Amino acid sequence: MLEHAYFDNAATTWPKPECVHGFADRFYRSHGVNPGRSGSLLAAEAAEMIELTRRQLAACVGYHGNPARVVFTFNGTDALNMAINGSVNDGDHIVATRLEHNAVRRVLHHLERDRGISVTYVSASDDGRVAPDHIEAALRPDTTLIVFTHASNVTGLVQPLAEIAQVARARGVRLVVDAAQTAGVSKIDLAQLEGVSALAMPSHKGLLGPMGAGVLVVAEHVELVPLRVGGTGTESVSRFQPEDYPHRLEAGTLPLPAIAGLHAAQAWLAELGGRIEGAEGVVTEGAVTGSGQLGRPVVDQAWQVADTAEWRLIEPSLPLSLPDFDAAVHARRTRRAIEAIHTRELALLARIEARLRQSPAVRLIGVDTNDRLVDGAVENGRVATLSFVVDGMLTSMLADMLDADHHVIARAGLHCAPMVHEDAGIDLEEGAIRLSPGAFTSEAEIEQLLDAFDAILP
Repeated sequence: MLEHAYFDNAATTWPKPECVHGFADRFYRSHGVNPGRSGSLLAAEAAEMIELTRRQLAACVGYHGNPARVVFTFNGTDALNMAINGSVNDGDHIVATRLEHNAVRRVLHHLERDRGISVTYVSASDDGRVAPDHIEAALRPDTTLIVFTHASNVTGLVQPLAEIAQVARARGVRLVVDAAQTAGVSKIDLAQLEGVSALAMPSHKGLLGPMGAGVLVVAEHVELVPLRVGGTGTESVSRFQPEDYPHRLEAGTLPLPAIAGLHAAQAWLAELGGRIEGAEGVVTEGAVTGSGQLGRPVVDQAWQVADTAEWRLIEPSLPLSLPDFDAAVHARRTRRAIEAIHTRELALLARIEARLRQSPAVRLIGVDTNDRLVDGAVENGRVATLSFVVDGMLTSMLADMLDADHHVIARAGLHCAPMVHEDAGIDLEEGAIRLSPGAFTSEAEIEQLLDAFDAILP
């Protein structure tokens, strides 16, 4: 039995590619100065790494605007606080969904209490997804913001971002997207999503970076009121925060080690994508068609089912050079890697789900038969996360048994999304068990989990 079988990647991906740990450590040791706060060579090189990471991330999510609008925050929650608070005025109306994480929900409740803002929460339909026409129907003349999660961290169901972005654009309302569960997991192409005003994402989940950093991508036409103000190393005589990005939103010292790790994670994804392209013979600029879909042969089965221990050891050349950075190549390769990882994760989730469905006492949360995973694919779109309860068994007891008796790390509770559980009729004192395999989940971990199910489930 393994010491740990880890199935909580929706909370944070673990382990990371080895280069993420190694480069974050090496760079902080060699360049642990304050970037942008002096004219030294070390400070300039640290600032260059940060600038390159902005460009990597912009390419990864299809953002073609000014890379300075790829803003670093301290985590995904911080990014959402910036985007939401920076978009509204006292007395405004906001539309959100009942799928939201507390990173959104609590911000909205504070705005209701403290600034007289009103919020309409739109429920998911029977298929677990929020209908774009229901979002549109909730809009009022005083609505200034739509905020919603791209994928539920409880059900794993991907929401119709493109359609909701069209609604926001047509109605002239800002749209803030919580991409905590989809960044680095599902394809995001902001060039095709003109209605998105801001995209918030953490470093430490699907992007495979360390804890301690978040990212907020702000559309060119959007100006956010700063949530924090302070030192930037620029315009120091001014009594007010600089207007230019990223300084408008980046007050204080940036989390250099976390950004270095995120830089390495982006390089790792691009290196993996390049190797997959090489194996498939897809290396030309024509690899991406006009529709934005990858024009390539069927994924080599080895990339879908192979144990990924060797993937973790891939060592890209680091740090990358800013003059040599090719955004188009980086975009293509990272998306190829993300697609391969996502395909593999869904294949693992399909095995887990198939076993759970064998037990009549198990109830999956928010997933109907139309979302059944078959051969690692699902037509309607999911990330590799599912939650369930077992009739006649306390969730807390089940989690304790998985951990203590079988060394399986799962997540029990409400997952910071109580409205999802409430709508599913789940006991709010207990919540549900959540399982989320990741890029590096091994065959041994899957077998350990399935063996635990055999021993525990009625």
